[in-house]
Amino acid sequence: MNKKSLTYKNTISDFHLGDCADILKNFNSNSVDLIVTSPPYSDQRKGTYGGIHPNNYVKWFLPKSKEFLRVLKPTGTFILNIKEKVVNGERHTYVLDLIKEMRNQGWLWTEEFIWHKKNCHPGKWPNRFRDSWERLIQFNKSKSFNMYQENVMVPIGDWAKTRLKNLSETDKIRDDSKVGSGFGKNVSKWVGKEFVYPTNVLHLATESSNKSHSAAFPMSLPSWFIKLFTKENDVVLDPFLGSGTTAIASSLLGRNSIGIELLDSYFETALQRFHEETKINHTIKAKAKKYDKNIVEVNQQSLLYG
Repeated sequence: MNKKSLTYKNTISDFHLGDCADILKNFNSNSVDLIVTSPPYSDQRKGTYGGIHPNNYVKWFLPKSKEFLRVLKPTGTFILNIKEKVVNGERHTYVLDLIKEMRNQGWLWTEEFIWHKKNCHPGKWPNRFRDSWERLIQFNKSKSFNMYQENVMVPIGDWAKTRLKNLSETDKIRDDSKVGSGFGKNVSKWVGKEFVYPTNVLHLATESSNKSHSAAFPMSLPSWFIKLFTKENDVVLDPFLGSGTTAIASSLLGRNSIGIELLDSYFETALQRFHEETKINHTIKAKAKKYDKNIVEVNQQSLLYG
């Protein structure tokens, strides 16, 4: 098995070359704090990953998610970035089918976030509009999981200047929803607040460069979930590492990481990017001996081997 372990400051990043379903069998159960990944989408990236037919996608994915479930801590979270494709003029149901089968596998479908690609370029199709969003599906092993909401709070916005200026008596109590949803709010509690909790829609731009990868997601995407669901020194896993974005984001945020990549070219790209984006200005070599003081190859056991 081809593995390289790198350290950046006080974090360790393990890079593994191979199939995640096979490699994860060597890892301890209940040892990962967060899994965040974007697997190959059905029948896409045929020139790189070969593509998986929509009808076979669930069967292909379940052996991998079985290992994800085993290595994830009971307090951990799995974020799956995925999007249905159009087949014969309609959206295929493989993502919905996958959610149902993962629930049967033991996962809880806790939440769904939407990634709005705010810099989506215009386009025209005869019977639909251009996709400008993707799913970010949250799965958990238990209903009690780690979540650090204060880490992703956002500015309250200009609406507060007028909305909170003259409060009614109703605004000062927990007013139940008039539509019978069971939800209520006390508007007055936000007076004087500068930050509020975000929604489940993430407005993030795509990367301007593909980072030598056919489907790289922006650094801000895994970073947001890493801050929300982990603390420093926790372990983040990306089983479809691609160009290494999750590993880089983890190290820069003070988390340890494990990245698994099937293709040699992407594996090397991930290592190269890790050096470049952690401010290391030299070329990676398989047996290089000279490294910056903040990043060195380590000859030790992987983070989670038994």
